Amino acid sequence: MEGEQEKRLLIKDQTSEEESSLVTRVWNESKLMWIVAGPAIFTRFSSFGLNVISQAFVGHIGPRELAAFALVFTVLIRFANGILLGMASALETLCGQAFGAKEYSMMGVYLQRSWIVLCSTAICLLPLFFFTGPILRLLGQDGNIAQVAEIISIWSIPILFAFIASFTTQMFLQAQSKNVIIAFLAAISIAIHVFLSWLFTIQFKFGITGAMISTILAYWVTNIGQLIFITCGWCPDTWSGFSFLAFKDLWPVVKLSLSSGVMLCLELWYNTILVLLTGNMENAEIQIDALSICINVNGWEMMISLGFMAAASVRVANELGKGSSKAAKFSILVTVFTSFSIGLILFIIFLLLREKVAYVFTTSEDVAVAVGDLSPLLAFSLLLNSVQPVLSGVAIGAGWQSTVAYVNIGCYYIIGIPFGILLGNVFHLQVKGVWIGMLFGTLIQTIVLIILTYRTNWDEQVMIARIRINRWSKVDPDNETIRSDN
Repeated sequence: MEGEQEKRLLIKDQTSEEESSLVTRVWNESKLMWIVAGPAIFTRFSSFGLNVISQAFVGHIGPRELAAFALVFTVLIRFANGILLGMASALETLCGQAFGAKEYSMMGVYLQRSWIVLCSTAICLLPLFFFTGPILRLLGQDGNIAQVAEIISIWSIPILFAFIASFTTQMFLQAQSKNVIIAFLAAISIAIHVFLSWLFTIQFKFGITGAMISTILAYWVTNIGQLIFITCGWCPDTWSGFSFLAFKDLWPVVKLSLSSGVMLCLELWYNTILVLLTGNMENAEIQIDALSICINVNGWEMMISLGFMAAASVRVANELGKGSSKAAKFSILVTVFTSFSIGLILFIIFLLLREKVAYVFTTSEDVAVAVGDLSPLLAFSLLLNSVQPVLSGVAIGAGWQSTVAYVNIGCYYIIGIPFGILLGNVFHLQVKGVWIGMLFGTLIQTIVLIILTYRTNWDEQVMIARIRINRWSKVDPDNETIRSDN
């Protein structure tokens, strides 16, 4: 009897130790995750808040201006944002894995290569900003709304180039877990934006011009601060000055940037297509206003998910660079579970709020009623978005961008959009039908990413990361100069 009791006590102690070990591992991983996710969420809240604050002030100028602003920022700016953010995510893969492998010397060169690739891309996008009016009319948008949108798009060109500095410097600093400075600068910029928006649009009544000037200044305050932080001595290991090496071996960076751009563009343009389809339906102005409000709320929650996406990307890339497949898998579990828990809470809250959300952005009762009608779909979007972007972050950290791009094409554009058009137009569900179809596409994509992540051989991913690092960055031991092998 005594022997059996001792065995039971021993088993109990071992179980307790295993549970304690698991709790400790979760706690340690959560701390590493939140070091990246916390400032990243706040920064993305602040960055997204710049547009929302502008939209709130523009909404008090007039419904036509609000609809035009919504079109430009939901269609044109989201389009450009998707391309530049997607292409910049290649830097997230490279810097994250290089930092994990302690190949610090190449990170500054990767940053400069990304600047070259993204600036070239932004120049190619400029015609869209100059010809926004004719493009929107060609797509069937209201002529009066398109005329105001044309003015807003010209003012948006400095924002296009602000994205380049913003995305690249943030990813460079996040890979090193030095993103507290980004959050600090973001807080300053949003405070400046609120004051200037009130001053220019309410006090001085400069209208659209005042709102856009305030938005431009707010974006560039953050970027200038981040550039000073990187280039003036606060990143001594990873930034050693400007180098002609940035112009060498650009093609591998271009290829990874293109696959990254396609992957994220296909995701970010999904809601853009939803707005364009709505513009061709009955009561377009009210529908666009209501939908843009829902997308803005969805966007606020997406900033939380994008913070966890950044954390997943950094943690996976760092652990793969270090050669630890188990740590990479564990970080995925912790990040996904944390993000989903927050998404579930928000799902319940927004099911209850309904049309009350609309009055933050507009005084129109018709728009508020339309928002209330769409709120159940908004709540489900919030829930799905708490998982899907995090899994995309895993893909970025591991360098799977091209694979996920094919997944996105199938789920979003072969399943989601056609199904949404069918429900919206054939079954006359209007914007609700389009949104239901697109949610179905997102659900399928999320399931596919879960299966892909689960079935991945993470030991093999460690080897792939090591090959990439060894191929792209080496240091000559004789003169300690960086050379890149193709």
